[in-house]
Amino acid sequence: MATSLSHLASFFSPTNTTTTAITTSSPATIFSNFRPPVTQTQKSFSILCSYHQDYIPNHIQHPNYVRVFDTTLRDGEQSPGATMTATQKFNIARQLAKLGVDIIEVGFPASNKADLETIKLISHEFGNYTTNDDGRDMVICALARCTKEDIDKAWECLKDAKLPRIHMFLATSEIHMKYKLRMSKEEVIAKARNAIEYARSLGCNDIEFSPEDAGR
Repeated sequence: MATSLSHLASFFSPTNTTTTAITTSSPATIFSNFRPPVTQTQKSFSILCSYHQDYIPNHIQHPNYVRVFDTTLRDGEQSPGATMTATQKFNIARQLAKLGVDIIEVGFPASNKADLETIKLISHEFGNYTTNDDGRDMVICALARCTKEDIDKAWECLKDAKLPRIHMFLATSEIHMKYKLRMSKEEVIAKARNAIEYARSLGCNDIEFSPEDAGR
């Protein structure tokens, strides 16, 4: 495997003009070949992520400030064989908090009763007090379809967190609207708007919306 990585690194190395393999198996040496030469002129830009800015829903304080949204506990489970127990999810949430992740998507409450209870536990444990050394609070996010039932379950899990967020989604591609939802574009827009308004009426002022399959 080390030999394969060495060959791969040699192809991408900007300092190498041949495909001669690197003989070392050291990962540090292999990946150092991906770095451009010191003398090469590089375009500079700034990404601000080394200091903390308080989170304000629906507001971007600085266009270059990066917030990390982690969905390991929700979308990560969609990978074959990656289903996690409640204890495993709780332990991962603790590590994400230690890492200083800004937003964690903890699950899909409407999927099943067990997931709902796990999400509620994580939300209560990590959404009510500061868990990071620099004093930041994590945003706790749960997924929901654009239905009253899903939104109610998501809010049930999140309502006691300091920074709750509901992440709603609805199919928006032509093929999904026609064959999956059997709704017109106008009906889909109205459904999304009504769902967002309903979530706000419950007291959630941080809502993320994803247009499912929009890239098709």
